[in-house]
Amino acid sequence: MNKQRKAIIEANKISTVEEFMLGGRSQKVLIEGKSDDLPVVITLHGGPGTPVPFCVGARGLFPEFTDKCILVSWDQYGCGINNAKLPDDISVNDFAEMTLDLIKHIRNRFPDNEVWLLGMSWGSVLSALAAKSRPDLIDGVIAYGQVLYQLMQSTETIDALMKSKAPEKLKAEIKSAAENGKNDKKTIMKLSGAVRKYTSGYNNPDEPQPNMGKIIRGIMTSPDYKFKDFKAMAVNGYAKNTSLITELSEIDLRDTLKSVSVPYHIIQGETDIVTCTSSIVSFVEKAGNPHLTCKVISRSAHIPGINGMQAVFEEICGLNK
Repeated sequence: MNKQRKAIIEANKISTVEEFMLGGRSQKVLIEGKSDDLPVVITLHGGPGTPVPFCVGARGLFPEFTDKCILVSWDQYGCGINNAKLPDDISVNDFAEMTLDLIKHIRNRFPDNEVWLLGMSWGSVLSALAAKSRPDLIDGVIAYGQVLYQLMQSTETIDALMKSKAPEKLKAEIKSAAENGKNDKKTIMKLSGAVRKYTSGYNNPDEPQPNMGKIIRGIMTSPDYKFKDFKAMAVNGYAKNTSLITELSEIDLRDTLKSVSVPYHIIQGETDIVTCTSSIVSFVEKAGNPHLTCKVISRSAHIPGINGMQAVFEEICGLNK
């Protein structure tokens, strides 16, 4: 760990890894902030099973965020420092319960602070369910890449793939799967791979990207991670599980989001066809819920680059006003 990072950690009034019982399982969580009176932001990462960039191994790596909020970073059960083989029958609801347990612990720890959720992609499912079931526990949600319904199966997604440079054989397989309503893990992963390789749905080539090498090196030299924890950011307990991705492909959060009663700020990348931006924009406009907002970030996609993360940062800065 270099001197600059060590100085950042030492300057934070709060910088600790704590263990909480979440869903009946002991799990480690990083809590870090410049002062103890800042709004709390609980990060709910994507994947499922991909704890980046805000993970337990990122202590001292994001001072621009921890100067503005108390950042709570949780490697969700089955990955990172909380790696474990997922049961075959684990469900979205199980992770929703873990999320609520974490919120309760943090609310008890910081009873006088605002508590917000930052849900990204899969994490936005958990933020939506928490906002619907226990609005009394949180002050609001920031969501990037909001899952709504028809994950990677929307008309816009299939049309984009049909117009892409994907091989004709792959296009035929995708078209057949869409026509027959196939949404098993193999099909969803094939769609995901095609969107990633042949479209700008995951990453926009025109968006400046952060220095991921610096972030990865920082996580590898974390004072809190062992090498096995770093490895489990990518190779982890989600590898053989099929229940989560199947349930996620079938989920429909339209009624859930229509009824949220706390501020719920959605940020979407312009070319995102994983959680289709045009569908999200149309939904928010027609939902009739004053708590729902949607901001579209030009030259950004499902995985936020510099433009997307700047939009998230600006939302967090707004919490201090």
